Amino acid sequence: MGSKNFKAHLAILGANIIYGVNYSIAKGIMPDYMTPLGLTFIRILGATLFFWLFSSFKVKEKMLPKDMIRLIIAAFFGVFLNQMLFLKGLNFTTPIDASIIMTVNPVLVLVVSAILIRERITWLKLLGIFTGAFGAIILITKGGDVDFSSQNFAGNIMMFFNALSYGVYLVLIKPLMVKYHPLTVMKYVFLTGLVFITPIGIGDFIRTDWAIIPTDIIMSIVYVVLFTTVFAYLLNIYGLKFVRPTTVSIYIYSQPIIASIVAILLGKDQLGIIQIISTLLVFAGVYMVSKPKAPDLIRKFEDQQVNK
Repeated sequence: MGSKNFKAHLAILGANIIYGVNYSIAKGIMPDYMTPLGLTFIRILGATLFFWLFSSFKVKEKMLPKDMIRLIIAAFFGVFLNQMLFLKGLNFTTPIDASIIMTVNPVLVLVVSAILIRERITWLKLLGIFTGAFGAIILITKGGDVDFSSQNFAGNIMMFFNALSYGVYLVLIKPLMVKYHPLTVMKYVFLTGLVFITPIGIGDFIRTDWAIIPTDIIMSIVYVVLFTTVFAYLLNIYGLKFVRPTTVSIYIYSQPIIASIVAILLGKDQLGIIQIISTLLVFAGVYMVSKPKAPDLIRKFEDQQVNK
């Protein structure tokens, strides 16, 4: 493995450690101190200000108009929809459930890749898709004992579509990451995401009673904005510059382990038999999806996008 590839994998692992810790930290903020929409707004606003300020000193690059449509769509799925569904879903479900459902992401990335860039799906990959999906369904429905009116079920559904939206984002953003500096992509992606979230999130943000928020919760908000949003996105986007979307998505399987350890230590969740079975099924599905050597079609597609 070359130096750049090693650094890319290290960056992706670092991002997923940040995400794994974030489940319990973000859960502690909502809903007592901030609403999911209010927290989503401050996440995107803070990241937008950081990326534009930092890039003004480091990168003087503009994005070509022909790439803006792809960026706008990527921002809708990867910043606005992804972050909103994550925080709203986490508000209703548990940190461990949320992290396990997110592990279906590599399967969803493969499906999205097959639809958008025509990546070939083999029989083994197809079996992996169904195995992973079955594991996610078991967790979402709590092994068949499902209450469609329960908040936990609604939260798990939101987490599933959050994983799907992030999968779409990874596939869409990859050609732009090859073509531009990461900071250039990030500043435009988050600015576009801010345009989407402002009409529905700024009201909850303004109504937040900052006077009653204790210092530890303020630090949690700082972590969500600075680490989970800015640093984790930067680390992931750096890694995406050198490896494929499916490789980035595979690292999501470290999140349930990290999230479970943190949640159990903090007394915010407990590990049960349904979570263990669903995790094993999803992991098995991803193994089948990722085991075959990926076709060269993705690389050809990315090269075409860069040379346009």
